[in-house]
Amino acid sequence: MRKLRGVSRVKRVGILAGIGVIGASGIAVAEQVEAGKLIISVDGGFTPTTLPKKSYAPISLNASIDIGTKDGSVPPPLQKLVLDFDRNGLVQTKGLPVCQPSKLENTTPDAARKACASSIVGLGSSSAQIVFPDQGPIPVTSPITIFNGPRIGGNPSVIVHAYITVPAPTTFVIPAPIVRTGGRYRYEVTSNIPPIAGGYGSLTHVDFNVHKTWRSKGKRVSYASARCTDGRLQAQGQFTFADGTVASGSVFRPCRSRG
Repeated sequence: MRKLRGVSRVKRVGILAGIGVIGASGIAVAEQVEAGKLIISVDGGFTPTTLPKKSYAPISLNASIDIGTKDGSVPPPLQKLVLDFDRNGLVQTKGLPVCQPSKLENTTPDAARKACASSIVGLGSSSAQIVFPDQGPIPVTSPITIFNGPRIGGNPSVIVHAYITVPAPTTFVIPAPIVRTGGRYRYEVTSNIPPIAGGYGSLTHVDFNVHKTWRSKGKRVSYASARCTDGRLQAQGQFTFADGTVASGSVFRPCRSRG
């Protein structure tokens, strides 16, 4: 049904997969991956869960990721995040305003959202731990804003905006192309995570909700849509850390077909 694995640079490491439990109520719990001392918990889903079998209907996507360790120490910095989304999902951007990255440079969250208000497709938050030499961990948090970005290599993209004030005010503007793939998945989104606090910061939590509708040529359009052809929507992710650890896995959530 699903697979979770942890891989280091030189060898496969032990894994504990906390499998999402889907009972009669259809409720799923968070999945958990262990790779070495790392523990990654992933939760999320979509609404509504009853969808057309052949055509596409608007959905809202939500996800949360927590990164920790077995011994409570600060995890190594996350350097790259790759997400793949089900072939029964659809992203539409026609008629949706594009936000140029230059408009977001050196902006606070409020200023960024004001600069590209009509391009916002998702909101969320993030947390990190900054550990300077001979000092204890410093927690930092940031709102996250996801914008519809310009095309990259012919593909649509999103721009992720974050902002921290420790050790100094810093704006993060992260472009992420949305590339068409094949097989079970339709899209792959790759985010290269910039160093936090000069490399002394480690991401420990991310959550976001993606939902956007607008009118184009008199019709209501949704940024994210989906159909239910086989009773589930599936996603997979790969996490690459500064110490060479790579953890990956695939998860699914049930859906019901109508029509």
